[in-house]
Amino acid sequence: MTDPVDPIAPPPASAPGAGGAHSGTTGLPSNVAAALACIPLIGGIIFYVLEKHDRFVRFYAMQSIILGGAWMVFVIVWNLLYFMLAHIPALGWIFGILLWLIWTVVNIAVVIVWIIAMIKAFSGAMWDIPYIGPVARKQENGASAV
Repeated sequence: MTDPVDPIAPPPASAPGAGGAHSGTTGLPSNVAAALACIPLIGGIIFYVLEKHDRFVRFYAMQSIILGGAWMVFVIVWNLLYFMLAHIPALGWIFGILLWLIWTVVNIAVVIVWIIAMIKAFSGAMWDIPYIGPVARKQENGASAV
């Protein structure tokens, strides 16, 4: 008989190479499922829908959904601003350079946060993405209470 997976804390045997606990629904080890769930938006949605029991995986999936959604909103707003401001005569090139600088910084920051989240998830550590983590934790706690 096997012990059920603790739905609150990450399993202690989820360290890489431990060959330990599998997540409740996907059959993957919790750390692998959580790391794959960190792929912004798509990975989060897939693992949030598939995983019903392992809160460690669901937490990283929810963070991924929020990060990916925020990134998508940023891309839409940036494109609208670029379309409106970069075509202004005489000042458009200044706005264009400024907007491309913002675009570059935000995209590099998102990729760095994504990589850190994947590493933390794969190592079995609960890590809150700044500003996003508490929202994901609140959402996940609210969803599990229903």
